[in-house]
Amino acid sequence: MSHHQFCLKWNNHSSNLLKVFGRLFSNESFTDVTLAAEGRSIRAHKMVLSACSTYFEQLFLEHAEPPVTGPMIVIMRETSFDDLAIIVEFMYKGEINVSQDQLGSLLRTAESLRVKGLAQASS
Repeated sequence: MSHHQFCLKWNNHSSNLLKVFGRLFSNESFTDVTLAAEGRSIRAHKMVLSACSTYFEQLFLEHAEPPVTGPMIVIMRETSFDDLAIIVEFMYKGEINVSQDQLGSLLRTAESLRVKGLAQASS
């Protein structure tokens, strides 16, 4: 009996996931969390938010028990909806275009949410 192992690799795995996440976000498919700020809301996926933000990861872990039935709603006090929307887009697409006027506020919000790739100490 042979005990050889074979490595099967999907070369486009990362780019495919990025495309799929972008499509799921655009279509709001399979969302399980709603982020609300300034009277407006964004539907998203806990898995994506927690992978990109230690703030969200900790928040979702703290509220994992008992299981939430239906989508969770997170009210983001003292957070600009525009900043939040841009940051969520960054989480799904890996890049964003921001005006110089928005940059300071956006980076402060990213820092408070500990967004990987935007915050200083996002480990």
